[in-house]
Amino acid sequence: MRTPAELTEAFRARGWKNTPQRQLLFRLLHGNDSHPSAEALYALAHEQMPGISRRTVYQTLSELAALGELRPLALGGATRFDPNTEPHHHAQCDQCGTLLDVYVRNTDALRVEGLYGFTPTSATIVFSGRCVACANLSTPTPKEQLP
Repeated sequence: MRTPAELTEAFRARGWKNTPQRQLLFRLLHGNDSHPSAEALYALAHEQMPGISRRTVYQTLSELAALGELRPLALGGATRFDPNTEPHHHAQCDQCGTLLDVYVRNTDALRVEGLYGFTPTSATIVFSGRCVACANLSTPTPKEQLP
């Protein structure tokens, strides 16, 4: 995702509004690797600017996605937004929902079966499991391991 200043120029070039609310959203998303949902972003923005509306958040996210600055991720539950537009995949914690960027190397070596004439144009890999924090929470303590 481009910097807040660059996004301001991109919005201005298209004749879109450049309000203080949008400026805040640009700053909150820039470098954000938490893959926020619209509601999570709204909550964060509302803490800093109580007058911001949900409509502004949703509209701004929609426009940023249209510009190719965000990737909407529909992985079950609320759509999440990824400001990392570089080619990558994800790992999602089954317990807490944390979403991490992961990089799969040598995808040309992947062997895929069952396409039966289907011609893929892209692929997204999502690894499911437990993040480090949740895995550590579920590790039994030595006392719990005793018979």
